[in-house]
Amino acid sequence: MKTTTARNAVLMSICSASSAFAAGGAREDNSGIFVWIFLGFCALIVVVQAIPALLMLFGFAKGLSKNKAAEPQTVKSR
Repeated sequence: MKTTTARNAVLMSICSASSAFAAGGAREDNSGIFVWIFLGFCALIVVVQAIPALLMLFGFAKGLSKNKAAEPQTVKSR
């Protein structure tokens, strides 16, 4: 009974570690400097387009949070 338990424990530990043996090596990245420059330029475009959108969103939120029951202003005429 002890040998069966020990054998099962060894088999279970080997079977659970079998997925670690599946990856043979690291994936090699052959991207050159121009690919990274292009991706950086794309990220820069996204960030520059997001800044005005966020400013407008904060402006809308600021406008909605203002007190609407303000006292009306009187206009002085000549």
